[in-house]
Amino acid sequence: MIKMILKGVVIGVANIIPGVSGGTMAVSMGIYDKMIHAATHLLSEFKKSMKILIPIVVGAVIGIVALARMIEIMFEKIPFQTNLLFIGLIVGGLPAIARKVKGKSIRLGHLLSFLIFFVVVAGLAILGEQEGAAADLSFSLLNVVKLFGVGIVASATMVIPGVSGSMMLMLMGYYNPVLSEINGFIDNLLDFNVPGILDGCLVLVPFGLGVVFGIFAIAKIIEIVFEKFPEHAYWAIIGLIVASPVAILVMNGFGAINLVTVLTGVAALAAGVVIALKLGEE
Repeated sequence: MIKMILKGVVIGVANIIPGVSGGTMAVSMGIYDKMIHAATHLLSEFKKSMKILIPIVVGAVIGIVALARMIEIMFEKIPFQTNLLFIGLIVGGLPAIARKVKGKSIRLGHLLSFLIFFVVVAGLAILGEQEGAAADLSFSLLNVVKLFGVGIVASATMVIPGVSGSMMLMLMGYYNPVLSEINGFIDNLLDFNVPGILDGCLVLVPFGLGVVFGIFAIAKIIEIVFEKFPEHAYWAIIGLIVASPVAILVMNGFGAINLVTVLTGVAALAAGVVIALKLGEE
């Protein structure tokens, strides 16, 4: 249970960092298939699915609420080491997914799956260097519908390994407004500011409902793809994972680099790999 919550924390933190994918972290830690199966068989295997989903969701919420600001500070104070830590977490998951296609013949379709999804992630990262105009979050029926739709898009991309949900929010101009709204909601909750809490709910509830709907919808599609074209799916995921460090390098700044930052950065990279390998153990 504790281990699954920790995995959820990693997924939650990953989802708030542009260029980092929660889906990739799930693959790295060996729980991606279990998550997808649990989400698509929630009604038919309710108890079994909830045993998997509840600790992951609890961990993800903890990661977003408790660690969002700490990660923000880390990126501000030690960006080089923080970026390499997340690259290590991603790289550490490659051996597990590579074993899925080990010993099997490589066909043209497999290579195309790899290349297409590699280019998609790298291309989105390059586009993501320019954030869209900040979205209007004032309360109106149109904005509620928009927030629900944005939640669907963000959650769908969060579930797909290699694609950063926060990067998609950034492209649509919702990243900073939604992140500020979450931080403001937490502050109001701690201060027992009821009007502020209610104002936050007007934004976060439709967005959250969209996220939940999007996760279950895309999970079913992914399950079908894995059933019909498993090897193509794994090669596509490998392409997404290999492209993720490229996306991080493009999306995030590294600050001043000297011998100390390089040495500590290498240590952070190694730590990320070890953590991913350990969390990926059954």
